[in-house]
Amino acid sequence: MTTAVANASTGGNGALTAVAASARQVVKAYGVGETRVVALDRVDVDIARGAFTAIMGPSGSGKSTLMHCLAGLDTVTEGHISIGEHEITRLKDKKLTQLRRDRIGFIFQAFNLLPTLNAYENITLPMDIAGRKPDRAWVEQVIGTVGLADRLTHRPNQLSGGQQQGAPPSGSWGRVAVARALAARPEIIFGDEPTGNLDSRAGAELLGFLRRSVDELGQTIVMVTHDPVAAAYADRVLYLADGRLVDEMHRPTAEQVLDRMRRFVGDASHAQQPHTPESHAPGHGYPPRSVDDPRSVSGPYSPDDPHIAAPGHHGTSGRAS
Repeated sequence: MTTAVANASTGGNGALTAVAASARQVVKAYGVGETRVVALDRVDVDIARGAFTAIMGPSGSGKSTLMHCLAGLDTVTEGHISIGEHEITRLKDKKLTQLRRDRIGFIFQAFNLLPTLNAYENITLPMDIAGRKPDRAWVEQVIGTVGLADRLTHRPNQLSGGQQQGAPPSGSWGRVAVARALAARPEIIFGDEPTGNLDSRAGAELLGFLRRSVDELGQTIVMVTHDPVAAAYADRVLYLADGRLVDEMHRPTAEQVLDRMRRFVGDASHAQQPHTPESHAPGHGYPPRSVDDPRSVSGPYSPDDPHIAAPGHHGTSGRAS
């Protein structure tokens, strides 16, 4: 086994950066003996507080497993996970559930809104369950940030314009999911492919809100994604392969992320299979989408489109690429 290190303890100017979450020598394995599969292989990583971190890698690289372990949704076989100064690796289920409820926010691909509740009730639901009174001023600030002030009494089917059951979630659902994750002031928010079920415009809108939550509200975001355009909204991109952290980029463009992911395909092709024309055929290997593919989060983006912020521009946040 090898050890991969991605340390966020110092910023680009050498200044110390607070750590929101960390993994130390983390191993996650399934099965035993000849059937043993190692999903995470001696991973060391720090997640910087107040930053947007994306996790990428080919299918089966361990990126979702890493996120689930960092978020306390899955256990580790070896090693230690911490949220802030709290090690969570050996917490009992009750304590771990309380920590997730009080310190961690989640945005899932399906958003998991309750159809019988309106937008405001969905936003405050986690706090209602925990018996905590929402900080009204903070919740109003969050609602203003995601642009939901005039739709708080709408239920999910009304938010989406009465879309049919089984249709993909709308961008407004994403706004509610982001607001719900932010409303309880968690130390860190984890997103598991949050744009995976959205069209290009809705996906870009959701990513813009996540970006603004970091820039304007000081939130910490960790997002797993397959999409180079989505990753370009992040301050830092971590790359996994075969359960190991193998590379990282800071403030990348979509093209830089795409180029790095193409090299994963090239490395895998040379190491694991004969060189054939099919190895580089469209749709083979990783990534599944290009920056010009209309299925990509921002599709064929343009800095002149006021509704879709090009990665590296991040809308009106003022963040440089």
